[in-house]
Amino acid sequence: MIRALQNYAPLIAFILLIVGFSLASPVFFSVNNFLNIGRQTALVTIMAVGMTMLIVSGEIDLSIGATLALSGVTSAMAMQVTGDNMVVGILVGLGTGACVGAINGVLTTGLRIPSFLVTLGMMGIARGIALLITGTMAVPVMNPVFWDVMGGGEFLGIPATLIFSAVCLVLGAYALHFTAFGRRIYAVGGNAKAARYSGINVTRVKTTAFIVTGSLAGLAGLILSARFHAARPDTAAGIELDVLAAVILGGTSLFGGRGLIIGSLLGSLLIGVLNNGLTLISVTSSAQLVVKGIIIIAAVAFSSKR
Repeated sequence: MIRALQNYAPLIAFILLIVGFSLASPVFFSVNNFLNIGRQTALVTIMAVGMTMLIVSGEIDLSIGATLALSGVTSAMAMQVTGDNMVVGILVGLGTGACVGAINGVLTTGLRIPSFLVTLGMMGIARGIALLITGTMAVPVMNPVFWDVMGGGEFLGIPATLIFSAVCLVLGAYALHFTAFGRRIYAVGGNAKAARYSGINVTRVKTTAFIVTGSLAGLAGLILSARFHAARPDTAAGIELDVLAAVILGGTSLFGGRGLIIGSLLGSLLIGVLNNGLTLISVTSSAQLVVKGIIIIAAVAFSSKR
């Protein structure tokens, strides 16, 4: 029974939070509020897909928030230069995220530096570049089509951000759970040495996981720029905390080799419900950070124990 409860702990916590906040706030349990939660967690969900792959492979990326900001800024600047060309802006934003991920992967696997240290340094580098090239000022995005497609539009009544997150979840789950690449990620994360002796190119697998993570951070940067009609170099500071919390709460092991995309989705929704519910019952943002920090420590301890 204890093992069964451990396996379904995130789902049980999710249900308990919904029940608790529904009793504490009459506004919480409504369709509009749940849509708001979906919009608020879309960026975390998108980046959690890549982070799940990366952590399953035995690595981590702390620079995704800075990558998001840099991708948004480069995309907005590219559109300014090309006369608000949306296609160029999207390609530049995704390419920026992929390049940052590739650099992280090469430094980690080529120089054998722990990814924690590499991405911690990259966090400052990417954020600093974003601030330098913009002069710490926001870069406006003036293309209304870009606003609708990437951020504020709807399709059949469904917000565009939710559609992006759903597509990323489906593609990520397929890649991780139903392809040879996904099986290699699990093998590398479970035992990199054994995977190498089995003929798996460990360097390529880990670098690809870094590139996917960076690209999804770039996509999140495009969505955030479209949502606010501007790209800010100081945006999304601390979002990596929410992404890591979502992945860990979803059951992905920080030690590699175990994790599910659907679990990360559940973890992302759990974080979203927690943020939304605490806001509705008038808990300050600083207190929310304390609560999330405690939850992350408890989740890591739980994962280690299991």
